[in-house]
Amino acid sequence: MKRIYIIIASLLALTACQEKGNTTATEQEKTEPKEQVADTTTTTATADSAAVDAVTSATHVANSPTFNGLMIVSPDKQATVSSTLGGRIHSLRVLPGKSIAQGQVVATLDNPAFIELQQTYLESVAQLEYLEKEYQRQRSLGSQEAASQKRVQQSKAEWLAMRSKATAAAVQLHALGIKPQTVKEQGIQAYLPVKAPLSGFVTNMNANLGKYMEAGAPICDIINKQHPLLQLTVYEKDLHLIEVGEGVNFRINGLGKSTFQATVISIDQSVDKSDYSIKVYARVNQTHPSFRPGMYVRAKLRKTQ
Repeated sequence: MKRIYIIIASLLALTACQEKGNTTATEQEKTEPKEQVADTTTTTATADSAAVDAVTSATHVANSPTFNGLMIVSPDKQATVSSTLGGRIHSLRVLPGKSIAQGQVVATLDNPAFIELQQTYLESVAQLEYLEKEYQRQRSLGSQEAASQKRVQQSKAEWLAMRSKATAAAVQLHALGIKPQTVKEQGIQAYLPVKAPLSGFVTNMNANLGKYMEAGAPICDIINKQHPLLQLTVYEKDLHLIEVGEGVNFRINGLGKSTFQATVISIDQSVDKSDYSIKVYARVNQTHPSFRPGMYVRAKLRKTQ
C-alpha cells in the first residue's frame, strides 16, 4: 500500500512540472510578439524618415514642414474668350486641349446687328468726306460774303455730327476686334469673328454650333502654361519659415518621384478665417509638358542649413 502512495505522488509531481513548463512557454510566446511589434514600428519610422529625406535631401532644412497646394497659372496668362456682341454660333475653329495662337479665330457669330454696324460705319465715312468738303466750301464763300454766317455754322455742325457718328462706329468695330480700315477695303463681313486674346491651350469649351451666346458670355478659356505657379497653403505656425525668394522642392501626384523646383514670389496678406492659413505663391523654375492647372502638389523648403 505504501508503494502505491509513492507512485501516485510521483505522477502528481510530474503533472505539475509539465503544467509549469507549458505556462512558461505561453508567457514567452506572449512576450516575443511585443518585441516584434516594437521592431516593426521602428522600421516604419525609418522608412518614413527616408521618404522625407528623398524629397528634401540632406542640405534642406531639418524637419521642414510639408506644404500642400495646387498648380495654377497667373491671371495674366489665362483668358476667357467672349464677345461684346451676342449672336448665334456659326462656326467653331478649335477643340478643347488644342493649342491656339494669339489672334487666331476661335468662332464666328451670326448677328444682323454686326452687319448694320459695318453699314453705319461705311455710310458715315462716305458722308463725312462730302460734308467736310461742303464745310470748307461754305467757309470760302463766307469769307467773300457770298454766303451768310448761319449757313457756314450749319455746314460745320453737320460735318462734326457725322464725324462723331463715324468715330463711334469705328470704336465699336475696334471693340469687336475688327479693324475699320479692313471694312473699308474688303467691305461688309457676314459673320463676326471672335479671336484668341493670347496664345495657349483651349479649355472649358462652352459653345456648340447654333447656340446663341449672350454678349459677354464665355465661349471658352485659354491658358498659357509656360510660366505656371504654385499656390501653397501655409499655416500661421510655419509662416516665419518662408520669405520671398525662398526655394522649394515639390512633387506632383501622377509624376512618380520626380522632384521639381520653384521660388516663392508672393505671400498673401490675408488669413483664411476657416482654417487660419495663408496662401503663398511660388513660380515654377522649369516647366514640364505634363503640368496642368489644378494639379495637387506637395512642397518642402529648399533652404540650406
